[in-house]
Amino acid sequence: MLALATSAFLVLAAEPLYLLVDTAVVGHLGAQALGALGVGITLMALLAIVGTFVEYGTTARAARWFGNGQRERAIAEGVQASYLAIGIGVVVVLVGQLVADPLVGVLTGSSSLHDPAEGWFRIALCGMPMVLLVLAGNGWMRGVQLTRAPVAIVLVANGLSAAASPILVYPLGLGLDGSAWANLGAQIVAAALFLRALHREARQQGTSLAPHLEVMRAQLVLGRDLIVRAAAFQAAFMVAAGVATRMGTAQIAAHQIGMQLWLFTALLLDAFAIAAQSLVGAALGASNASAARRVAVQVSCWSAGAGTAFAALYAAGWWVIPRLFTSSPAVWHQAHVLWPWFVAMLPAAGIVFGLDGVLIGAGDVAFMRTITLVAALGGFVPITLAAAHWDWGIGGVWAGLTAFIVIRLVGMVWRARTDRWVVLGSG
Repeated sequence: MLALATSAFLVLAAEPLYLLVDTAVVGHLGAQALGALGVGITLMALLAIVGTFVEYGTTARAARWFGNGQRERAIAEGVQASYLAIGIGVVVVLVGQLVADPLVGVLTGSSSLHDPAEGWFRIALCGMPMVLLVLAGNGWMRGVQLTRAPVAIVLVANGLSAAASPILVYPLGLGLDGSAWANLGAQIVAAALFLRALHREARQQGTSLAPHLEVMRAQLVLGRDLIVRAAAFQAAFMVAAGVATRMGTAQIAAHQIGMQLWLFTALLLDAFAIAAQSLVGAALGASNASAARRVAVQVSCWSAGAGTAFAALYAAGWWVIPRLFTSSPAVWHQAHVLWPWFVAMLPAAGIVFGLDGVLIGAGDVAFMRTITLVAALGGFVPITLAAAHWDWGIGGVWAGLTAFIVIRLVGMVWRARTDRWVVLGSG
């Protein structure tokens, strides 16, 4: 678990670390540029949900074959997931470019954020096929418990991008668009490296590189519930971003800082969850139910401890951290308003993310879909809309996010204590 979690930690940290660097770079262009970046990133995350299953679904399916001693079939899952990633990515680019203007308008209204946000989004959108290929690559590598290759690939690609972003934004004078070009470059490099690794592994295992519609169809079935779950996440986040945008420039800028820190922390906490996906899938594929249950208990304890440690770190840095991203006193003030909610939710979030990995590894995605919908539509969205209606400010938006975590915590702990997710075998 430690080997897998460490690998996942480094991979997961690379992208949000780049986004944090990019947020800091863009933040010094002014609150408007920072707010526009937040809108663009929110929309990119929304569109990326269509490929959620090529990462998590591929990990779960590949891990079961790997645990069953059929590595070549585990690699085949990666091959077919890559075909799906390319096809879905191309469709997303075409549709996204057609609807970019109204889509950005949903979050910005008629504010001055619209045009810069749309420009950033159109450039970044072109990288969607590469984004999905990277997700597929991470998925099959985790399934067969490869720990070093994904770390090297993602760190190299995002390191190049982090170095390019300030150069493109400032000396070359591209401004906000420069950050989008840097991001696109990282995605191209990472996708090419993952495809190279897949080709080499497939050749070694004797796995066919031809499309296999039956396998892709099975991946789509598993992906259906994962997509609905991810859609619930992103719809709730879009509502929150839209409400924060309409509260004012300082509020959406502070929300962008808070969300990037929250997503960064969530992805780091997901390191244990990803290890659990691989280990639970392999244990159930080998028909070892007791090992799967041990992983569930262990990952819950470790991820709860990690969430508590992050909460303590952010609580200590409440005054300093917002100043790393902006020089605006108004944005500092709004960040301090949301900060208590951000810190308080992290220990519970650690447990939730850990159990996410357990149930995804077990293929229990239908339950995860349902509890996420309940938490989003019954907690997050209503409280966020109430914050807009009754002028609760940015703190009300983050109270909704906290409710989202708490509702999921209750449901996930209850599910993990049952035997319904313990399904043995490779199928």
